[in-house]
Amino acid sequence: MTASDAWLPPGHGRDAVVLLSGGLDSATALAMAVAAGYRTHAVSFEYGQRHAVELEAAARVAAAGGAVTHRVIRLDPDAFAGSALTDASLAVPEVESEGIPVTYVPARNTIFLAYALGCAEVLGASDLVIGVNAVDYSGYPDCRPEFVAAFETMANLATRAAVEGARLQVHAPLIELTKADIIRAGTALGVDYGLTVSCYQPDGAGKACGRCDSCRFRAAGFRAAGVADPTPYQA
Repeated sequence: MTASDAWLPPGHGRDAVVLLSGGLDSATALAMAVAAGYRTHAVSFEYGQRHAVELEAAARVAAAGGAVTHRVIRLDPDAFAGSALTDASLAVPEVESEGIPVTYVPARNTIFLAYALGCAEVLGASDLVIGVNAVDYSGYPDCRPEFVAAFETMANLATRAAVEGARLQVHAPLIELTKADIIRAGTALGVDYGLTVSCYQPDGAGKACGRCDSCRFRAAGFRAAGVADPTPYQA
């Protein structure tokens, strides 16, 4: 199991499917996969998110980050109702809250990884890369090591390739890193964080609100890392 590795094992030119949201974490995960020698195939999702500028960011990151291919998979937005990230009638929290916040999107990482798994089978790839983090995050259940391990187990029971002997691995190289650690690692790999969008409620130009959980974690990470924050903020 490689879910707790800080870096990925050598790729030796193998194909890997990388989930790419356009945010800071997934941009770093992509850079780590490229640095490890994988041929990376980035996959992003249009699922009715309010912050659709993230897809523009994902395209920028994929192009700049060395992804061999980048595809956007469009999903039925009704499947992701009930989250402040998909429903404009729900306010995005701007103060820390207890429990799982309203920005949690139902089963999002499970569904995204399932699609990525299908893409991997078509490509003949045995590696999936996801930039989830269990340290500086909002308490989402699908960002925990237990989730990553469980999905990998399922994938190796559910796919023809795995049953025939090509074991599949789900890599979560950021899972135990702080946001500052992630930023330091990405900076060392040449990631341009100015291309990314992490905010839960950016404006149409992609400028961050500076108040949501994601903005607070991101800004604190840059401060702790001692790296200049390139994030454009709303006035």
